[in-house]
Amino acid sequence: MDKKKNWNAVIKYAKSIRDGKKIACKELKQAIERFFRDLENPAYEIDHVAPEFCIGIIETTICHQQGEKIDGTPLRGKPFLLELYHKFIIYNLVGFKIRGSGVVRFHEALIFIPRKNIKTSFAAALAWALALWYRKSGSKVYITSAALMQSLESFNFLDYNITRMGENQKQGGHVHVINNNNEHSMEASFSDGSFYIRALAASPDKQDSLNCNIAICDEIHAFKAPKQYNLFKEAMKAYTNKLLIGISTAGDNEQAFLGKRLKYCRNVLDQTVKDEQYFIFMCCANPDENGNIDYTNPVVHEMANPAYGVSIRPAEILNDSLQAQNDPQQRKDFFAKSLNVYTNALKAWFDIEEFRRSDMKYSWTIEEVARMPIYWYGGADLSRMYDLTAAALYGCYEGVDIIVSHAFFPVTQAAAKAEEDNIPLFGWQEDGWLTMCNSPTVNISDIVNWFIQMRSMGFKIKCVGHDRKFAGEEYFPAMQKAGFFIEDQPQYYYLKSQGFRHIEKAVKDGNLYYIHSEAYEYCVGNVSAVEKTDDAVMYQKVQPEQRIDLFDASVFACVKYLNQAEKAKQAANWWK
Repeated sequence: MDKKKNWNAVIKYAKSIRDGKKIACKELKQAIERFFRDLENPAYEIDHVAPEFCIGIIETTICHQQGEKIDGTPLRGKPFLLELYHKFIIYNLVGFKIRGSGVVRFHEALIFIPRKNIKTSFAAALAWALALWYRKSGSKVYITSAALMQSLESFNFLDYNITRMGENQKQGGHVHVINNNNEHSMEASFSDGSFYIRALAASPDKQDSLNCNIAICDEIHAFKAPKQYNLFKEAMKAYTNKLLIGISTAGDNEQAFLGKRLKYCRNVLDQTVKDEQYFIFMCCANPDENGNIDYTNPVVHEMANPAYGVSIRPAEILNDSLQAQNDPQQRKDFFAKSLNVYTNALKAWFDIEEFRRSDMKYSWTIEEVARMPIYWYGGADLSRMYDLTAAALYGCYEGVDIIVSHAFFPVTQAAAKAEEDNIPLFGWQEDGWLTMCNSPTVNISDIVNWFIQMRSMGFKIKCVGHDRKFAGEEYFPAMQKAGFFIEDQPQYYYLKSQGFRHIEKAVKDGNLYYIHSEAYEYCVGNVSAVEKTDDAVMYQKVQPEQRIDLFDASVFACVKYLNQAEKAKQAANWWK
């Protein structure tokens, strides 16, 4: 018996991507490079027993429940033969071990691939294989998603196979299956261990006492709160060999849980963040150098879909792409579900990665920025009562435009809005980018005090702009009393467009620094815009539940900065 039966195929697959023979996206190429680095890392070793067991169990005991081959041949009842990318994933997840120990290297994974790439059935089959592999530890496996119906896709697939194998206890087999309105579970005991598999909906309000060593979270783009995911991480603390697998396709809101998780995972693949316990397999369409995606190109289709030519039919996806081109209402779903690209990013005016690249060029602390020998110009975007309020300072030092921003939110409304609108308010508070106002509405004195605090740090604030219509009766006199020169600044798009364009140019030139504020990034990523006459821009939120207030405040401040620069230029010309 070949103890490395599938190893050569996995290596051949990895080399085909590394050598450019197989079309792949940037993220998958990075995952392959990481794989080869890990093979040479003396801290790890490959144990072939576990991955070969899992692959063998799946291919010899699991059959397709439904579907057809690309030529139309029915698949029901046919062996579930894994694709090469499936085997690559399995070898990474359970093959890498800490050298000299029995401890697996990866304890968490993200599998991010478009729909119809043999994803949900693979997750179910993998849950089955891992349950059997870890049976000596009394393995407990949860299959979960935001909606129970999605979890049951995997569970019913396993139930079908257990019945087909004759392993249901009702047939005289080993597995006791409960599948009713109250519970969806299966368990079995053996001479050397046991397993328990259960399908759940990821409801953080009802699942605080879970205990498991394997969890598969499907379609995590629909998770509204990190707790839906993190409660399964917490459930694994009693195990050393544990594995939490997040599986998903892109969604509509990049600011929700998965979108932020993808940012972290891309940092791991870029090697800007080190996380040795996180396995990442991502397939998506990559934009060109201008930020555009050639979505009717078969090369792009193959790049995004690892099962291209197997479960993804080339002619069909090409036809869908042409429909998306000719019928814009189809485009949103095509990008999200077939190319794995977040659709709100397509509507957004800015490429957030341009902002991040520019920001990462600089590393001044806020204390160092405060001591710079320059003048600063302020802006405030004030909410009417109890929504997000923002303040910002804008200055330029040796050709670098610098934005210092801060947000405010009433603590009584924060939990509800964070949950309803997927705004990471408490994370911003923890990182120092937001102040929770201890009142039912936004506390004007908190905003005034922030400007005072900035001035005390050393910021030379020359003037602050605001729209008097939204300032209320308290803000204007409070700022004057604190000694700030403030100017009324109406929110007319043709006035704000000047600041908008200036920030846009600074970003593209790599000359914008915003102190690494994730809150500011969030707001930038939510900006949609329409060009008007004379290159003017009218901007707004991409989606109603999102916020752009910090960006808006920075535009106010930038306009004040530009107005002052223009006055100085006119004065200089007058003396010539």
